[in-house]
Amino acid sequence: MERLQSAERFRDLVNRDQYTIVKFDATRCPDCKNIDRFIGDIIAENRDKDFYAIDVEQFQTVAEENEVMGIPSLLVYKNGVKLGHLHSKYAKTPVQVRGYLESVIV
Repeated sequence: MERLQSAERFRDLVNRDQYTIVKFDATRCPDCKNIDRFIGDIIAENRDKDFYAIDVEQFQTVAEENEVMGIPSLLVYKNGVKLGHLHSKYAKTPVQVRGYLESVIV
């Protein structure tokens, strides 16, 4: 999963005609480390979608613009539209994340 290094790259990616999933996280976040234990399997199961990560401490404005209040959060975009937002309290298990992606991506 590519870690985004600029707000411009984030904006470019979410505006494409492709499902783009962005994990908002922070390096010192224990729940973020937990999701990292299983997100690789979910990415492998969804090879037709693009997954990225962005650090909320480094890109506070991007997090605020996307209403990220807790981390980790998974947001799904396509054509510049935010299709879904999995808030941190519901992103603790592989079952929760898979269910979320299945409900948002048709």
